[in-house]
Amino acid sequence: MADNVLLELKDVRRSYQSGATMVEVLHGIDLTVKAGEMVAIIGPSGSGKSTLMNIIGCLDNPSSGSYKVMGQDTLNMAPDELAALRRDFFGFIFQRYHLLGHLCARENAQVPAVYAGVRKHKRDERAKELLGSLGLDERTEYKPSQLSGGQQQRVSIARALMNGGQIILADEPTGALDTKSGQDVMKTLQELNAQGHTVIIVTHDPRIAACARRVIAIEDGSIKSDTINEQIKDINGDIHKDNSSANTTGVPLSTSLVKKQWSLTWSSYLDRFKEAFIMAYRAMLSNRMRTLLTMLGIIIGIMAVVSVVALARGASEKIIANIAAMGTNTITIYPGQRMGDVRSGRVQSLTPRDLVVLQGQPFVDSVSASVQTNALLRRGAQESNAMAQGVSLDLFRVYGLKVKEGRIFSNQELQDRAQVGVIDDNAAKLFFPTESALGKNIIVGNISVKVIGILAKTDSFVIRGENPNIFMPYTSVMTRLINQNYLSSIVVRIKEGFSTPVAESSIKSLLISRHGRQDFFMQSSDTIMKSIESATSTFTIMISAIAVISLVVGGIGVMNIMLVSVTERTREIGIRMAVGARQSDILSQFLIEAVMVCMLGGLLGVILSYIVGQVIMHFVPAITLSYSMFSIIAAVLTSSAIGIAFGFMPARSASKLNPIEALARE
Repeated sequence: MADNVLLELKDVRRSYQSGATMVEVLHGIDLTVKAGEMVAIIGPSGSGKSTLMNIIGCLDNPSSGSYKVMGQDTLNMAPDELAALRRDFFGFIFQRYHLLGHLCARENAQVPAVYAGVRKHKRDERAKELLGSLGLDERTEYKPSQLSGGQQQRVSIARALMNGGQIILADEPTGALDTKSGQDVMKTLQELNAQGHTVIIVTHDPRIAACARRVIAIEDGSIKSDTINEQIKDINGDIHKDNSSANTTGVPLSTSLVKKQWSLTWSSYLDRFKEAFIMAYRAMLSNRMRTLLTMLGIIIGIMAVVSVVALARGASEKIIANIAAMGTNTITIYPGQRMGDVRSGRVQSLTPRDLVVLQGQPFVDSVSASVQTNALLRRGAQESNAMAQGVSLDLFRVYGLKVKEGRIFSNQELQDRAQVGVIDDNAAKLFFPTESALGKNIIVGNISVKVIGILAKTDSFVIRGENPNIFMPYTSVMTRLINQNYLSSIVVRIKEGFSTPVAESSIKSLLISRHGRQDFFMQSSDTIMKSIESATSTFTIMISAIAVISLVVGGIGVMNIMLVSVTERTREIGIRMAVGARQSDILSQFLIEAVMVCMLGGLLGVILSYIVGQVIMHFVPAITLSYSMFSIIAAVLTSSAIGIAFGFMPARSASKLNPIEALARE
């Protein structure tokens, strides 16, 4: 290859599918461009000049032939390698400017530097310097909609020069401009050429072509002529001094300076991610309603999951608190083989003697008997079905029952089978609404019982619902009320420091030796808690699985909206690719946007769940919701995972777009 040859095309052909046939647009193009040249490619519409420009700028690939940039063949280059050439070697100036509408002039100019990994303060300095040199120093913060056509084109020139722009590719640069703005743009291009930039202009206007030293005429996909313009003119037709021969290195001074000043570091990758995050955030803001509707499915799903987990957790904690009130180291002994055994009523082997034997064991803190029966309570004309419970003294401490007024029965009253009792708050309100119950008598079944104490209101499972309860010495209930000599159950409190499983094993061995067989079963508070926790977990998982369906539906909504977003922003994607965005840059931008939508939806779902929970607990005090940090973090991470899962396909679709097709999309 000859010295100073930057671009070399040999027998380049380009064909496109048109229905069932292939149409060849370029027919064996042979062309070389040297450093520092200013070349105009002129031809009528449909001649293939724009296709040739796209191949030169690595926006498109030839169907056959060879295209080399500085001696490197581009035919087998990967997409990211081609993006690197567009980013660091070429600078594009389009007829329609192709600026990003949501970015200001300064931000538009520095887009190529973002993808080059240049630090923000250096990008800002470079963008302001370029815009200032192009007469836009007072318009740096203006959006494209606030700029004239000529000003927008100058912004695109600044963007083309951002990373150096060794080769400036201008596609009909004055086509959308008025005469004055067109003159300014062509003057700028001639000045850039004089500084050492290689400039290639595609035009159909002979006046524009006359501004270049070299003019290549193309017609029907073939080069018809390649001439040197002896008298270079400006757009007004005046003779223009040719300075291109003084700049043959192909590496402008400004470009060299920039490359030395800008160095890539690990923080540049973080900066690229931050810029992608900002771009995604701005895209969300520009479509607020669509973003909110997209979030709706995620919000509802996360709210449902968090609320269900909080409800199950609250119910579990409430039950466990009730169990803990009777002690977390208690063992209850029941007759029969298991809970719900229909033959347990015929088992009469639990007796007060077992109670006495258990009291003497070293691991026992206290032992309480329990005999229960339904009885009719009467006082005057008032009567109600109630639960009469025969208990030991220690049972009040075991179950955490507090006496509001009076006292509990004494050990002497227990031995004497005294007809005394302690009523609960329900019985006190029903039978003694206007007077104190202490010292008064109430009929339990067929016996008269003196009220000696009133229990404070409690949520303990021992007192269920609104029905009245009365607690009497178990000896009195057994002999005076139901006439039986066996117990319904025995509750054993284990001393601190003793192992509950070891105590269970000792009790089992002791009672089997006394009864001659195992005609009983035991439940410890630890076992009950584990069973409740297991049941609650199963319930939570089951309901959460149902709630997750709404998350999946929300994820599908995110995917659909992101696909729509990709379609709407195809031209933006094309612009970003043209100025050097890698496929990974486009992928990350759209993926970040999907994750942001889902994460924000997840956070809003958590907040809404908490607000709804507080409202429910205010109006329905019986319902308790308990929120855990784990479930909240899991919900947000789940929403993020949904964003990645359902956002990947649209993001990948965006990254795989053809730059030419994307730029042509309106």
